[in-house]
Amino acid sequence: MTSASFDSTKTPLQELLFRAEKGLLQLPDFQRGWVWDDERIRSLLASVSVSFPIGAVMLLQTGGEHVRFKPRPLAGTSPQLHNVSPESLVLDGQQRLTSLYQALMSTCAVETKDAKGKPIRRWYYLDMKKALANEEDREEAVLSVPEDRQIKAFGGEVTLDLTTSEKEYAADLFPANRIFQSADWRQAYSEYWNFDRDKMRLFNEFEREVIKRFEQYQVPVIELKKETPKEAVCLVFERVNTGGVALNVFELLTASFAADDFQLRDDWHAREQRLKSQHPVLRSLQNDDFLQAISLLVTQDRRRKALAAGATADNAPGISCKRKDILKLTVTDWKEWADRVEEGFVRAARFLYVQKIFKARDLPYRTQLVPLAAFFVDLGKDGETDSARQKIARWYWCGVLGELYGGAIESRFARDLVEVVAFVRGEGVEPSTIQESSFQPNRLLTLRTRNSSAYKGLYALLMRDGARDFRTGEPIEAQTFFDDKVDIHHIFPEQWCKANGIKPAIYNSVINKTALAARTNRQVGGRAPSQYLSLIEKSARIDTARMDEILRSHCIAPEHLRADRFWEFFAARAEELLKRIEAVTGKTIARDPDIFRPDVEPEMYDEGLEEWDEEPLEEAAS
Repeated sequence: MTSASFDSTKTPLQELLFRAEKGLLQLPDFQRGWVWDDERIRSLLASVSVSFPIGAVMLLQTGGEHVRFKPRPLAGTSPQLHNVSPESLVLDGQQRLTSLYQALMSTCAVETKDAKGKPIRRWYYLDMKKALANEEDREEAVLSVPEDRQIKAFGGEVTLDLTTSEKEYAADLFPANRIFQSADWRQAYSEYWNFDRDKMRLFNEFEREVIKRFEQYQVPVIELKKETPKEAVCLVFERVNTGGVALNVFELLTASFAADDFQLRDDWHAREQRLKSQHPVLRSLQNDDFLQAISLLVTQDRRRKALAAGATADNAPGISCKRKDILKLTVTDWKEWADRVEEGFVRAARFLYVQKIFKARDLPYRTQLVPLAAFFVDLGKDGETDSARQKIARWYWCGVLGELYGGAIESRFARDLVEVVAFVRGEGVEPSTIQESSFQPNRLLTLRTRNSSAYKGLYALLMRDGARDFRTGEPIEAQTFFDDKVDIHHIFPEQWCKANGIKPAIYNSVINKTALAARTNRQVGGRAPSQYLSLIEKSARIDTARMDEILRSHCIAPEHLRADRFWEFFAARAEELLKRIEAVTGKTIARDPDIFRPDVEPEMYDEGLEEWDEEPLEEAAS
């Protein structure tokens, strides 16, 4: 934004509150309602009463072409204001203005909450004598009274009764909601006390030192002009809003679409329910993921139309799903693409099931769902062939095992959509994601928890390629799908490794981990592999040949495991895992045989070592 895109001035508090009362100052629909507690409201009133600063308020002029938000009146104002078109919207200062409006102008008790967060309703009074006696600590002079205007002792005895105006006069307690209309209250107060000089003097001083402070209080106001683009509004709001619900592009579009009588939040919730209830792998899907997929397809469609109309590649609009482009989406865009994108995510889920990724917890990168869904929408039936799925799978695993989808990846999404679709249709070379993907052998030593995408990717890859449970012989994929408490556990148990001098940086690596059912893991316990294999074979009546076959499905060399030869097992399994990675990515991995030997210094791989997060049954003794 330039310096000319906003105005900065000071506005009387009274004027701001009167504008809110008339509906000329309202909230944008994305501003969620939340309530200040009673103590903060008392503190706020005390600050204004001594002319202390309460912070600036940020407004946005209405009537602009770039930003159209559905407005909402401040809480506590008249319900009839819903039909009034505001002049300005409050971007920052909602709670201060709402609290001050309800306390100083409303004829209803203020909606607030106590220290424990329980909703309560309160009236606020100013103790005239205390206010004048101690200007430095006015909070003692601000009294919070229950909705029935009675303060009661623990036993129920009424210690303060303000249920009538006469009782207010008698207690010298001025109601805060008369602060801008004090003349009538003053006249009645004087009459109640028969125009007593001391009482007249008390009120005169209170009016001069307190009421006038409220009437003359100036609030710093920054008002964004109506020409401000929607992206800038979003950015400003995120920077200034320190409380409430964080604003994202979905909230902004919700408010923008509401101005066209389209309830985006309701439409999205229905789609979200369908996607997440029917496809567990999509349960981490977020509304901005859905918007990014739509933005990719909308901007791609615009680019294609521009090129067809004669635009050059340099002049045609780009493909993007960055925030500024999402904020340009219209209700028409949503209606045109939302059904197709929803089906794209369904097809993405089915693709992931084939890759043996069934649950959101095991999804290496949630972010990869966005381009994946967009591929299937754009490809249509072209994405249903075996050849297409193989090419998409190669892109997918290169992204996972090359760890390319963390951080800011919107530009990669746009590039993927063009390159992968062309690759699938035989119209282009290998996508950049495939070309840029690489896996270094020593990465196996640093993959230790499911916090890493490559770690979860290897787990899924073993399931995809047929890994079977040691005890049942069932494919791990079936046990995972039916939720048989499968998790990743040590092959050489931690207890055994410690006893044999294997360091944590080595035995906690993915090379010494595999997926096992919880019951199987209880039989493993802390025993040597030779012992637990014998126990499992006996209890499950599995012969040696079959057990060896099961072990190989996990890339485990049976002869090394049965002989408790850790380092031979370790090097052999690392090699087999690298072969699996090569097969699925189509990329050759340069070997370094020295890194899997007993004399390796594991400390060199300790950077970022995290606490292992597997089932506590790992070392349970039978």
